[in-house]
Amino acid sequence: MPSLLTQSEQESQLQHLPLWQIVRSPDRLVRTFVFDDFTAAFAFMTASALHAEKMNHHPDWSNCWNTVTVHLSTHDKGGLTQLDFELAKTMSRLADTLSTKSH
Repeated sequence: MPSLLTQSEQESQLQHLPLWQIVRSPDRLVRTFVFDDFTAAFAFMTASALHAEKMNHHPDWSNCWNTVTVHLSTHDKGGLTQLDFELAKTMSRLADTLSTKSH
């Protein structure tokens, strides 16, 4: 199991994830994706879920029509690990392949 990242390591990783932000207490990565419609949002969630399952690392997220809000943290570690940043990168790539209004 990966270890918690320091704040410095988190900030360094965040530089490679435009449009994501770190929210503190508890530490988590957060991003809202806005797609053209519900179908694109659901396709993003489906593709993301398949990757998350392969990683055995699952997001906290919500969906309202064309919007998906994602919160990533490693719950059993109580903060951010490399797994969170890897899943965030994957989710960003998946969103880029779908029709989006903005990220």
